Amino acid sequence: MYAIQGTGNGHISRAKDIIPILQQQGELDILVSGTQADIRLPYNITYDFKGLSFIFGKKGGIDILDTYKKADFKRLLKEIYCLPVEKYDIIINDFEPVSAWACYIKNKPCIALSHQSAVLNKNAPQPKMIDLPGRSVLKNYAPSTVQYGFHFKGYDKNIFTPVIRNEVRAMQLQNKKYYTVYLPAYADERIIKVLGEFKNIEWQVFSKHNKDPLKQGNISVYPISNEAFIKSMAAAEGVLCGAGFETPAEALFMQKKLMVIPMKGQYEQQCNAAALKDMGVPVIKSLKKKHADAIRTWLNADNRIAVNYPDTTANIINTIFCSASKNIQPLKTVKKIDSPKRLRDYILKKIFAQLT
Repeated sequence: MYAIQGTGNGHISRAKDIIPILQQQGELDILVSGTQADIRLPYNITYDFKGLSFIFGKKGGIDILDTYKKADFKRLLKEIYCLPVEKYDIIINDFEPVSAWACYIKNKPCIALSHQSAVLNKNAPQPKMIDLPGRSVLKNYAPSTVQYGFHFKGYDKNIFTPVIRNEVRAMQLQNKKYYTVYLPAYADERIIKVLGEFKNIEWQVFSKHNKDPLKQGNISVYPISNEAFIKSMAAAEGVLCGAGFETPAEALFMQKKLMVIPMKGQYEQQCNAAALKDMGVPVIKSLKKKHADAIRTWLNADNRIAVNYPDTTANIINTIFCSASKNIQPLKTVKKIDSPKRLRDYILKKIFAQLT
């Protein structure tokens, strides 16, 4: 089983290249949980769950209240208990909570293959201010037995450089002098207000909040489209985006100027921002007019970070299967969780109590 987190687009984007390689290893079932992705997988999904999604807000971060309101624990517990993880020889998990917790309570090994695993590695860059609740959420959201990770650099032996999608690798790069923008945690009105200050710059903004294209002055806003977004990046001068993983990695691979804005209350993005800053990528704390000078400096500079991201995905999967053949032992639970109520209370204590 390959279990994929469906919140955001990065996990799904990466999975499109990983799935064909996994299919070569044997019979594959795919699980997707989450509600915030704009990209769909062109493969048969065996299990399609709601899971536990973090909800994007419009002020630069996760909407904690909306996340809490939309967290249906009765449904989540049913998904966890009904998932037959015991019938699978190998379970590979990309930060997906349903299969991870099903493995946890059924004493089944779970192999993490995710960016989050790399972020949690002790050798990966960390922000100056450590967010202990945020780190705890990241660690406990999808518990795993063995961890393999992707990051902007190979900080440890089980950390690999990003999976750059084949469709991105195949793009013909150009420079048409406009800038591509993807800031899903901000309202379109905020983006237009701030970027509208730069009258001589053409901006192509891709929005999670607007289903119809619109143009206001020098700013064009488009609904999210995987193909259109990749084409926009490939012909852009630079990319302004959140401090996620896939979009910054692809922008670096395309040798585009890059500036990132980490989401508020999102520890993973704070870690990504620390790593990118170490590499020389400019980082601003928020999309506000007070950061206009920093944005202007970035626009006027020609700072492109050189990276080497070879296509090693097949080798990574082979490494995982070789390791899995060595009889990975499952996690040892502190105490047996034998009822939905105890599991609910345990998950709330591990994850959600930290959010509230």
